[in-house]
Amino acid sequence: MRPIFLRSGGLAVTATVAALIATAVPASAATGGASAYGVQVTVTLLGQPAVTQTPIPVANASGPTSASLASLTVPGVLSASALQVNATQNPTTGEDKSSATVGSATLGLLTAAAGGTAPSASAITATCDATQAGEQGSTTIGTLNLGTLGNGSVGPNIAPNTTIALHVGTATIATLVLNEQIHNPDGSLTVNGVHLRLLTGGLGAIGSGDVILSSATCGPAALPTPIASGVGLWAGLSLLAAIGVTAGLLRRRRANAPANA
Repeated sequence: MRPIFLRSGGLAVTATVAALIATAVPASAATGGASAYGVQVTVTLLGQPAVTQTPIPVANASGPTSASLASLTVPGVLSASALQVNATQNPTTGEDKSSATVGSATLGLLTAAAGGTAPSASAITATCDATQAGEQGSTTIGTLNLGTLGNGSVGPNIAPNTTIALHVGTATIATLVLNEQIHNPDGSLTVNGVHLRLLTGGLGAIGSGDVILSSATCGPAALPTPIASGVGLWAGLSLLAAIGVTAGLLRRRRANAPANA
């Protein structure tokens, strides 16, 4: 009966050690809310069909974590170049990082309103970082040229939700929000580098809809996942090795035992 007891006891110990090893393997934090895209368009100009461009290019912490696009043209609305987006999560700390850059953009839909010259901007970068302390975002813009539509000067530090009214004479036709920061219901933060909103109705209305350039979202940061010590892993492997040796000795002993034992 003794070999049976040892065999059953060895199985129990093996199961326990296997569970120990499973918990000792490093685990990753759950994927957070980090994402980014370069351009999104949903616009309907007066007398024209609706124009839609889904977010492009797109990056997400769950993959792909980076994407780029050399150039993009949305006919009658805009042209853009050198689009680059990134979104990652630190698997140990759970912290999110995302960024989106549009190297240059020209808003062709405002050409007529601006007296023949399309407003433009360059080096539009939005960033969003989420840590256990919270979320924070920022936007930098190299140049902003609005022509006759409004004051387009920007400094090195753009305050969140800086709003510029675009107007033709005394009629406001749109608003331009720089460094737009939106705190979402799920606790994440979205930073839009440039958000053009066409005003519906009114004397200067040219259509309706939105154009977003450089958008980054992050957070809330996932809770860090505890990782067991490597010492526990090696101890578990050593115990499994010892059990294997013991089982081999028992099998050899039984094989050599007299048939009537």
